[in-house]
Amino acid sequence: MNSKTAQIKIGKRMIGVEYPPFVIAEVGINHEGDVKKALQMVDAAVAAGSEVIKFQCHITEQEMIPTDMTPGEISTEKLWDIIKRCELTESEEIQVMRYCESKGIMYLSTPFSREAADRLNEMNIPAFKIGSGECNNFPLIAHIAAMGRPMIVSTGMNDLNSVMKTVDLIKSAGTSLALLHCTSMYPTPYESVRLGAVSQLREKFPDVPIGLSDHSANIWTCLGAVALGACILEKHFTVSRTWPGPDVPISIEPQELNDLIIGSRAIWSARGGEKTILPGEQPVIDFAYATVVTIKDVASGENFTRDNLWVKRPGLGPIPANDLESILGRRAKRAVAKDQHLVADDIDKTR
Repeated sequence: MNSKTAQIKIGKRMIGVEYPPFVIAEVGINHEGDVKKALQMVDAAVAAGSEVIKFQCHITEQEMIPTDMTPGEISTEKLWDIIKRCELTESEEIQVMRYCESKGIMYLSTPFSREAADRLNEMNIPAFKIGSGECNNFPLIAHIAAMGRPMIVSTGMNDLNSVMKTVDLIKSAGTSLALLHCTSMYPTPYESVRLGAVSQLREKFPDVPIGLSDHSANIWTCLGAVALGACILEKHFTVSRTWPGPDVPISIEPQELNDLIIGSRAIWSARGGEKTILPGEQPVIDFAYATVVTIKDVASGENFTRDNLWVKRPGLGPIPANDLESILGRRAKRAVAKDQHLVADDIDKTR
């Protein structure tokens, strides 16, 4: 499994199993190309307690050729029209990034072309997020990896062999990376999330931080992933699911984002450890444990039996409950009143 070496640094933030989960509020194109809505998304993420928000950098003519294709069940609108409508200009993207900086939240973005990657590199973003569709786009991966910025790579629609090639390509450039397990179904049924892949990726890439980019209907599977060692969580985010947009129906709202941040940190804090007795449990041990006590007056020389001896709380006596059997049948060395904790000197050592 991942060791302490499976970590990356993005900006000033260390990411790995030794650090709280890095929760990415993925706006993507939920702003629908409206920079005012994009800024509103930033405000909502900040209010929800998020430390990072992510957008997508689209330059439509550079990432695709004209097409009448629609994005399957996501929308009946032409893919070209969706992407074109949801573009932010370079100046708008810079405006959003500067606004994020003023609000103390990290700005990330996903490029879908080398021109978009070059734009983001010029903007000096702290890291690149690579979408699942680009995971096996080796020309683009190599172009971005050569820039030397940390890369967070989603792995939806790719099997382990494909992911291995991507990892090798990025490492060959000397660039640090993290991997996100992902299922590219919108929404993703629970049985298709396959949290076991988080564990598989951790085993296969022990020096790479592993996370989950999740498209299921809520935050539950992300919380489950933390228990398996996921240190990055990504969920689509919107101010309100009443807003229009192709990704809005699978997006979480601000209260859910806040719940994800708080809940993931709680589960991260609760991971690990061994089955031992903690010093902090002693106050409860004192009243919850049972020790051996008399339940009747016992005369000197009288045999201890279940009729005059039993186990009760609080456990302040010196003889624990599990030693009762070793005392039964022995004689009282002296008289012991009812409701007293039995002590060693009450017991005749001879039989």
